[in-house]
Amino acid sequence: MMADNIEHVITYWILWEKFHSPALAGFQVVSHWLPFLLFSLASGALADRYDCRRVIQAGQVLFMLVSAAWGVLFLTGSLQIWHACVLLVLHGCAGVLWGPAEQMMLHDFVGREALPSAVRLNATFKSLGVLCGPAVGSLLLLGLGPTGGIFANIAIYLPLTIFLFRTRYTGHRRDLSPARFGFRDTVRVLGEVRDDRLLVGMILLAGLGAFFVGASLQSTMPVFAQDLGAGNAGTTYGVLLFAAGAGGVVGGLVLEATGWIGASVPAAVLATVLYGASTVVFAVTDFYALALVMLVVSGVANLVATSTAQTVVQLRAPRAQRGRVLGLYGMSSSGLRLGSGFTVGAAGAVVGVHTSLALSAGMLCLAALLVWRLSTRAR
Repeated sequence: MMADNIEHVITYWILWEKFHSPALAGFQVVSHWLPFLLFSLASGALADRYDCRRVIQAGQVLFMLVSAAWGVLFLTGSLQIWHACVLLVLHGCAGVLWGPAEQMMLHDFVGREALPSAVRLNATFKSLGVLCGPAVGSLLLLGLGPTGGIFANIAIYLPLTIFLFRTRYTGHRRDLSPARFGFRDTVRVLGEVRDDRLLVGMILLAGLGAFFVGASLQSTMPVFAQDLGAGNAGTTYGVLLFAAGAGGVVGGLVLEATGWIGASVPAAVLATVLYGASTVVFAVTDFYALALVMLVVSGVANLVATSTAQTVVQLRAPRAQRGRVLGLYGMSSSGLRLGSGFTVGAAGAVVGVHTSLALSAGMLCLAALLVWRLSTRAR
């Protein structure tokens, strides 16, 4: 996750410096997350059918190839907008391979009883990657330049790739063997889980957060860094990204240590509302210190919301269809992030990024409360 975010830090900064286009910032989100919408179910079917270690490793190799391609384009000075769009799509394809297989590996490692802690800790350390990514990415960018930094980033993908050759867990050991279903069975699985209103509600809640805010904070952060005007824009950019990641790490560790919040619908909904409300304040404030505080709060709230919803989905998913259900969750929680490219990015080109983000985050709050009402009725 740190390597993933280093790549975003370096490439988003270079793309903004080179093209200065809010519309491109929105397209970055759309082109990167569209594969999650289109292929998450297929990725879940792969995770159900095959050794999850190899599925993840395929994604890791694609991540490394994309970083290498960025490096070549930076080195030759030939980067064009269409190059960036293609590489963002490929990066998204690598991520979609990674998602369901990773969650199945978690279940295989710890079993059902410890799964809530595993999901929360996994989300926490992903946030640690988000936290370290901007810092390390900024150091690489300043110390080695964009070309050297992006090539160095390739090595950061290697530890996980090597680890997967050494672990005996496949994602299926606790279930004895992989489920042997074809991709066409995915449609049948969707029909089966739709009757579980609680599971569907959590998938919908994750999709709402993805659609209305999603990846837009990271892709538009260079704009906020310049507008807040706190010294050097490059330094401000790194600090803002660091604050967002810090919230997830601190919140995850505190929640795991205290056990204050369980895997429940109210916890997920209230955390989503807090995530949206803090994002609204961040979008409209002119005060740098308040912006940092709101990013920390939103980081905590987002971690609670996503890890809680994902835990509920994991626990309620039928064993034989777990990969496909997780693929459906990934399609919602990640694939719908392309929507934020329109709700924040494209709309920002018309009304300004600050306004579009505030309006979109406000809509998230209202939509989350509607999910809560529907979930209460379901019970």
